[in-house]
Amino acid sequence: MPVSPLRDAASGGEISRLMLALACVSRGGRAPVRVFDEIDAGVGGTTGRAVGERLRELGESGQVICITHLPQIASLGSRHFRITKRVEDGATVAAVERVDGEELVAEIVRMLGAERGDEAASRHARELLAA
Repeated sequence: MPVSPLRDAASGGEISRLMLALACVSRGGRAPVRVFDEIDAGVGGTTGRAVGERLRELGESGQVICITHLPQIASLGSRHFRITKRVEDGATVAAVERVDGEELVAEIVRMLGAERGDEAASRHARELLAA
């Protein structure tokens, strides 16, 4: 690819991962709020786990908000929220609800692509959350 500005050449996920890298190497000063949207784009399980661990480290010195679809990243968060969208009377409505306990396990199971009653997926979700 020819050289071009990062905003033109990088995807949203790539920019989020770059911001994570920069945040990790520039820790200092006061505790900022950092928002990462779709930081999991194009990332698999092992890399996702590493990204999640870096996000968790950043959370020790500031507020981290991460929108992810990858259970390996989501399982490392300290607070979890589910965002859902629906269309009502032609308008898109978003809802945000906190999930924890068994509802969090069910959400991780959903992110794994399994059904709520899937025992193997539930066991895996619990292992991810406990790790």
